[in-house]
Amino acid sequence: MRKQVKNNVSWIGYTDWELESFHGDDYSIENGSSQNSYLIEEEKTVLIDTIWSPHRFEFIENLEKEIDINKIDFIVANHGECDHSGSLPALMEKIPDTPIYCTANAVKSIEGQYGKNGWNFHVVKTGDSVEIGNGKKLIFVEMRMLHWPDSMATFMTGDNILFSNDAFGQHYAVEELFNDKANQCLLYKEAEKYFTNILNPFAPILTKKLEEIAGFNLTIEMIAPSHGAIWRENPLQIVNKYAEWAKAYQENQITIAYDTMWEGTAKIAHEIAKEIHRQSPETVVKVFNVAKADKNDVMTEVFKSKAIAVGSPTVSNSILSSVAGWLEFLKQLKFKNKKAAAFGCYGWSGESVRILQERLKDAGFETIEENIRSQWNPEESDFVAVDNLVKNLLK
Repeated sequence: MRKQVKNNVSWIGYTDWELESFHGDDYSIENGSSQNSYLIEEEKTVLIDTIWSPHRFEFIENLEKEIDINKIDFIVANHGECDHSGSLPALMEKIPDTPIYCTANAVKSIEGQYGKNGWNFHVVKTGDSVEIGNGKKLIFVEMRMLHWPDSMATFMTGDNILFSNDAFGQHYAVEELFNDKANQCLLYKEAEKYFTNILNPFAPILTKKLEEIAGFNLTIEMIAPSHGAIWRENPLQIVNKYAEWAKAYQENQITIAYDTMWEGTAKIAHEIAKEIHRQSPETVVKVFNVAKADKNDVMTEVFKSKAIAVGSPTVSNSILSSVAGWLEFLKQLKFKNKKAAAFGCYGWSGESVRILQERLKDAGFETIEENIRSQWNPEESDFVAVDNLVKNLLK
């Protein structure tokens, strides 16, 4: 079913209320999501992106109910990832000669996934444009590494819509389509989670790209991403948020992340949390067992934090696998300007704290030397060191 976006622009995507994970199982979905495809019907008929392959037949069936698909003048593929291009092979079986406008890297991506089918690719770069009639045109802006090398955005003049693809989106199902119709708390929660877990690794590139787009002096009246709500009410609010988030964002918050075998490391985690509150009552403290908590939600809290404390007992001369995997994900997200401390229990060899400190430094954190390293079960004598650890985290 199509939904009007603005004038001759319609949404023709898929709202997925039952989706529970994305990127395999690497990203958790808690409030549904959508794959947004857009149909422009000016003098030329243009399709902006498709949707994920599991819904390809429904997508094409809906499209055929709305238009004669043979009258599509061209397709814009802003990004070759399969949640945007997955319906393309089935669609191209029906309209094989239809031009596809995309970046050179998108040709590699699409052909790499679906094979070399002789499709009619038109390679574009930043500043290229194509007329669509009625005095309007589409202007292409490469968004390389936001978050794939093939990504781009497309700006439609006249209606002043930025089809931003993965930038400015959320994994959030909004049946009413627009940001002003969405639950505002959920909207920003999901937008921040999306930025943290998908785009934060490319924050320096994003900052430069936002500056470049600002230099084009485009009047942006609507931002239509590939997932979640369309920003029509004050659309630049999300652009301003991205600019803020991309600059080593932090709030007055400390997040404690740990796993435990026999509750000793858990005791230290909660003692650190109590001491933070005692020394700095205005500082927000969050505590998570990383083996049980949703990793994407935890990383969103880390993103907001000025410092973290990470704990694991020693096991087999190393750390728990749950914490090891979590630290690898932490490194991938490339957080900047944050401090870290390590803690943990041990029975015999006691390497975990040293390993945690090394991994935290490797992940880009300013890791303090102060730590809590407790043999067997932590006692009051171990907790004495918590005071100094917290002082240095709060500095």
